[in-house]
Amino acid sequence: MARLTARDFAPEVLRLFDQYVHGQLDRRGFLQGAGKYATAAVSAEMLLAQLAPNFAHAQQVAPDDARLVISFVEIPSPQGHGTVRGYLVKPARAQGKLPSVLVVHENRGLNPHIADVARRLALENFIAFAPDALFSLGGYPGDEDKARELFQKLDPARARADFVAAARWLKAHPDGNGKTGVVGFCYGGAIANHLAVQLPDLDASVPFYGGQPPAEEVARIQTPLLIHYAEHDERINAGWPKYEVALKQAGIRHEAHFYPGTQHGFHNDTTPRFDPAAAKLAWQRTLAFFNRHLR
Repeated sequence: MARLTARDFAPEVLRLFDQYVHGQLDRRGFLQGAGKYATAAVSAEMLLAQLAPNFAHAQQVAPDDARLVISFVEIPSPQGHGTVRGYLVKPARAQGKLPSVLVVHENRGLNPHIADVARRLALENFIAFAPDALFSLGGYPGDEDKARELFQKLDPARARADFVAAARWLKAHPDGNGKTGVVGFCYGGAIANHLAVQLPDLDASVPFYGGQPPAEEVARIQTPLLIHYAEHDERINAGWPKYEVALKQAGIRHEAHFYPGTQHGFHNDTTPRFDPAAAKLAWQRTLAFFNRHLR
């Protein structure tokens, strides 16, 4: 069966799904709205199921890949929730000290897709660390809907502090070369922007379709930024003009790319919003950016 893409769904259904994913609409609200676009063959329930992630279908690097050394690590986060647990991935045959990359998930916690992204980075000769913001609530529950519900119970300030602690821990990792970047997606993109503000010694930040920091904080950024946006992402893109002005006024090193025809989440290859060409190009740019600034 051919894999579904964003083009197989009405734009309004995609907007409803984005609202549902980000807690602006509950399941019932999505089904009611999507019901207008249902057919005899495809119900609103089926539309939701079709848009949901399929982790097994999208896995690129197996969790037991012999080229990698993988472990779960708990680190202290005194300003956050006390302890952060994350997924640490290193190349099995690393030669010398390596640059490190913090991988920040979407608003569902450390799910199989983000773990796979961390493994992809490790195969590119980086140390990758993916914390789970849901650890204080029991960790990623294995179900996307339950994960979103848990996410709404998080203390946002403490969660941000957990990622600050994780970035600092990673930068000091004994196997690292002292240079650390961050890549984040959606919620993680906002965290990548936040860390650029909070950590003057962060060496590179790559937010994918993430919310922007307050304009008055932008001048604090010393980190070079590579910013990825989807063309059809009104919710996130609305904040870009003000962010762009602030970045230029403060002389912050940055480059921003808008990917034509794409939806929010275009890099996530577990859902129909995935755009293979845009995701490939954005990832190539990301790796080149990290290699330039972290090695």
